[in-house]
Amino acid sequence: MAQDAGILSAAYRRYQADRDARRERLERRTAEVYRRLPRLERIEGELRSTAARLVLAAFESEGDPEQTLRELERSNLELQAERAELLVGAGYPYDYLDDGPVCPTCQDTGYLRDGSPCQCLLAYCAREQNRRLSKLLDLGSQSFDTFSFDWYSSVPWEGYGISPLENMEAIREICGNYAHTFGPRSGNLLFTGAPGLGKTFLSACIAREVSDHGFSVVYDTASHVFQQFEREKFGRESAYEEDPDREINRCLGCDLLIMDDLGTELLTAFVQSAFYRIVNERLLARRKTVLSTNLPLEELGRRYGEAVLSRLSGEYQLLRFFGDDIRLLKRDL
Repeated sequence: MAQDAGILSAAYRRYQADRDARRERLERRTAEVYRRLPRLERIEGELRSTAARLVLAAFESEGDPEQTLRELERSNLELQAERAELLVGAGYPYDYLDDGPVCPTCQDTGYLRDGSPCQCLLAYCAREQNRRLSKLLDLGSQSFDTFSFDWYSSVPWEGYGISPLENMEAIREICGNYAHTFGPRSGNLLFTGAPGLGKTFLSACIAREVSDHGFSVVYDTASHVFQQFEREKFGRESAYEEDPDREINRCLGCDLLIMDDLGTELLTAFVQSAFYRIVNERLLARRKTVLSTNLPLEELGRRYGEAVLSRLSGEYQLLRFFGDDIRLLKRDL
């Protein structure tokens, strides 16, 4: 899985902040308990010195060192029992002052011995990624579970041979399977159809599901993606906007790129070149892409060229959306 450097960095800052907050809470709890139970502080001190006492006993005992070790162990257990009794008797949980790591795998460092992120840190990455996706997509309400077929007609649509409802049931199943089983062997999807038929909604469902499984996901409109390529090419920089190099690397290097509203941007030779680069480089790197457009496949070929059309036709699963505009149906209620 590819990890976006910016998301990983932000996730690690949140990870550290939560870890530090836990330590501060433990310090406050400890100070509070010691004020109420002075004996407990002395017990903690004796327990901390057990390791040193065990080492000394092993070297200094003139008799049977194992006997001395057993006595120290018994003393240690008695202290732990007294500690628990004091805490519970004062109304605290028996483990109120335990300071063990939340994640035993990485000991709360966030990273494994081989330098790769631990699953606990990857969970923070998924939340950070969803937080950023939520700025563009309504991830709070858009999910496969909330997808509704109520707005799709059951009457066969002229020229298609099936109804919009039957078509969307099939598309919903394809998208759900795609998101649930996303991985290196997944393919690419191309959504085509008029506005207001659920393309963006299903894009959000896929983005949410794939992100929750720990994969890096970038969702953006085609026009904004092409703007980043133009800024990189022509040096149009602004202190108030994203770093174009970083944004382009995110688009090209993420596990799943979802580009919405393809075909609404101003068409130029540079846009044609940039789109070919995105499609071609991601295919060569075996990274997955979901494209969404209001244009039919043939129009995409005329707009972006035969080389792009060949790759879309051969490497993308085409999903055609048709039916009545749901936004208009909701407006007319």
